[in-house]
Amino acid sequence: MPIEERRALQGKRLQKIVSYVYHNVPFYRNKMQQMDIQPSDIRSVDDIKYLPFTTKQDLRDNYPFGLQAAPQSEIIRVHASSGTTGNPTIVGYTRKDIEIWSECMARCLTSYGVTRDDIFSVAYGYGLFTGGLGVHYGVENLGATVIPASTGNTEKHIRLIRDLGITGIACTPSYALHLAEVMEKMGIDIKDLKLRFGAFGAEPWTEKMRAEIQDKLGIKAYNLYGLSEIMGPCVSYECICQRGSHINEDHYYPELIDPNTLKSVREGETGELVFTTLTKEGMPLLRYRTRDLTTLHSGLCDCGRTSIKMGKIMGRSDDMLIIRGINVFPSQVESVLLSIPECAPHYRLIVDRIDNLDTLTVQVELRPECFGQFDTIEPINDLEKKVSSKLKSVLSIIAKTQVKAPGTIERSQGKSCFVEDRRNSLTD
Repeated sequence: MPIEERRALQGKRLQKIVSYVYHNVPFYRNKMQQMDIQPSDIRSVDDIKYLPFTTKQDLRDNYPFGLQAAPQSEIIRVHASSGTTGNPTIVGYTRKDIEIWSECMARCLTSYGVTRDDIFSVAYGYGLFTGGLGVHYGVENLGATVIPASTGNTEKHIRLIRDLGITGIACTPSYALHLAEVMEKMGIDIKDLKLRFGAFGAEPWTEKMRAEIQDKLGIKAYNLYGLSEIMGPCVSYECICQRGSHINEDHYYPELIDPNTLKSVREGETGELVFTTLTKEGMPLLRYRTRDLTTLHSGLCDCGRTSIKMGKIMGRSDDMLIIRGINVFPSQVESVLLSIPECAPHYRLIVDRIDNLDTLTVQVELRPECFGQFDTIEPINDLEKKVSSKLKSVLSIIAKTQVKAPGTIERSQGKSCFVEDRRNSLTD
């Protein structure tokens, strides 16, 4: 769609959704009245800057159904966030919401090259988490065959990949690498598989991690982005060019703001990603602060799509680690570790407070093929010093490094938990 035509569509949909939430969600009506805003004040998508922001705390404060706009009789499904603190985020979906979600997910799969002739395995968790059912409905909408593998029982899953001729897979990037590890232990050659592509998301990953997944599974690895508050997986997706993720902006309007000033940042600059749902009925949100830090880029893509693209998620504006006044993101640590040939892409960050000083310990596994070279303490010490030195140059803080044997850091079959912040358990 030409950009001007899409902006006109976005403007019409924004006007409609603002009026809808004003008359159906007391939270938004009160917010807008406090700001002296009427739905009639929103005439085009440029007027979005006048609308109030929404935060995750707002959703928790209005738990469970305070932000729901549609009557309960219209809600046919409920999902919840996987948050670990406070009230969970409850999201209700109408039948139209599910249809739009399925269509947007089908767009994502089509951009990877999936057709109705493919067999697609969904290895995200099924349940309150949106990953499993979100991708599942998209595969069915497209007409391909879906295998609802979910998580767990990895060896059985691998046998199905081989025996059923599965061509595509959706899961977290860390689970994709876990699959590759188990395949190797089972003696399965990727040349005997029909896998061609994978849709990976739900956790941060780097280009080096993508290269490793593509090499070990023999596939093209594509990014898939979404969040339950906005819809689920399908908010943005990579195309075959693999240079940024196209946003389904006719349904989810994106903005980038400075998380401190809340002002818009210029295109190409890093900012916090904000979404407004333009067509959602169950729980539409205005200017939802995702806390994800990224960049936005407009212009025609080589694939022919005109939709705006978002870059990789570079961290978060809320749960980034602040260690001795320095902002540290796990993705920065991962980039360093994957630049060192001896280090595997399995790590854990342990943050602690000792003698009133914050400390960072980075545990990282050796690659199995390098394990034999580290049979004495001296080469291990040398590698730990090398990793610590590189981390200091990138993070500007001193991090203690612990090199672990292959397979000793706990694996996750869902979202990986890379950080253990022990400061949260300390008492005053």
